[in-house]
Amino acid sequence: MTECNQESFEFEELFSRQVVARFDGGTISSDAGGLLLRETERRIRLLKRLRGCFSDGRNPARIEHGLEQMLAQRIYGLALGYEDLNDHDQLREDPLLAVLVGKSDPTGEDRIRPRDRGKPLAGKSTLNRLEQGSATPDRYKKVNYDAEAIDRLLVDLWLEAQACPPAEVILDLDTTDVALHGHQENRFFHGYYNHYCYLPLYIFSGEHLLCARLRPSNTDASAGSLAEIQRIVGQTRAAWPEVRIILRADSGFCREALMSWCEANQVDYVFSLARNERLRAVIESQMQEATARYAMTGKPARVFTEFFYQTHKSWSRSRRVVAKAEQIEGKQNPRFVVTSLSPQRWAAAALYEQLYCARGDMENRIKEQFSLFSDRLSNATMRANQFRLYLSSLAYVLLQALRRLGLRGTELARAQVSTLRLKLLKIGAQIRVTVRRVWVAMATGYAHRLLFQTVYQQLRS
Repeated sequence: MTECNQESFEFEELFSRQVVARFDGGTISSDAGGLLLRETERRIRLLKRLRGCFSDGRNPARIEHGLEQMLAQRIYGLALGYEDLNDHDQLREDPLLAVLVGKSDPTGEDRIRPRDRGKPLAGKSTLNRLEQGSATPDRYKKVNYDAEAIDRLLVDLWLEAQACPPAEVILDLDTTDVALHGHQENRFFHGYYNHYCYLPLYIFSGEHLLCARLRPSNTDASAGSLAEIQRIVGQTRAAWPEVRIILRADSGFCREALMSWCEANQVDYVFSLARNERLRAVIESQMQEATARYAMTGKPARVFTEFFYQTHKSWSRSRRVVAKAEQIEGKQNPRFVVTSLSPQRWAAAALYEQLYCARGDMENRIKEQFSLFSDRLSNATMRANQFRLYLSSLAYVLLQALRRLGLRGTELARAQVSTLRLKLLKIGAQIRVTVRRVWVAMATGYAHRLLFQTVYQQLRS
């Protein structure tokens, strides 16, 4: 292979001027907006509390990278768009990321070994050992996480984000597929998705992430959801005893165990109900009415009705079902939801159109998880891949807090995390470290300077 030592790159001329590029700009970072993430983290105290969810059996005398610093490096890296551990072999030289992580010398000149000097951050091998910790003490895997503690932290962060206890909260449940391309533990082929995958469970309340549980795909969509709901509801009611709670999900979660538990514990639910011939027969007259309206207007027509329904075997009791009889171009489109909510609180049409259909926003929240590389689950074990899922989830929590605290009232208050990364975090800057200061000279031509100023002021207020 021919070795290339080219230092200058000549491009098409600009009229009479040559255009020449060189890698001689000095210490420059493309992630100066990450300083806003650092301010956000200080507001919610994420990293120090996350550090408390781990045990660290390493010898303190031989540690150069503290556990909190390594967690910060991974979480900030994901938020800034660096998906892979391999990226950190180059990032370990970035003084700005070292500032975010909290290194006392962001130049790395205080490193013990000469070959590490100039590299203040951990490399991919060190970070990989962080991910590979086991549930039991191990000579070679000395850093271990407590999954229950991280689960509690996610809910605590949501509870603390509310200015005052709300009268009602809605918990959205959903699952998605994460394709697998290796031979990971508990790897199974899923017929619906047509590939080998995991099937993680997500629970959100609005934009707040409360649960990210990794599961194998050879299981029901609702598997494990009851235990997660019991945990979250218990933690929520301990903080807000009077709050009303509604569960919302598609038909994959319409299961007797979940519904009967809700009914016994004063938790309401609205779940999609899979169509069958019995349900379709009940709404025959409404379907005919919708078809007649469509024929008259040429526009989609909806007719709502409700009734009580019980399955032959799986349900222990009859339950309220709201039906949408709809005629659209070329076909009928009936839909059903089952709910514990009374008609006095939610009439049929409003329950379907305003309450149930609003769960579609959760699809955007799951897309944001993929923007933070929640699908990078290439470790061999489920435990290590669950840790990666936690890291992506915590990066999302940090960016969501930036939206809530720093971007309120701005044009990006509802922007997706990929947009925040592009417009607010990816800012070119020259970094200069002196004895008393770290100077971050950001690009003069940065297009969103006034927005940056607003976010800074709101985070510091």
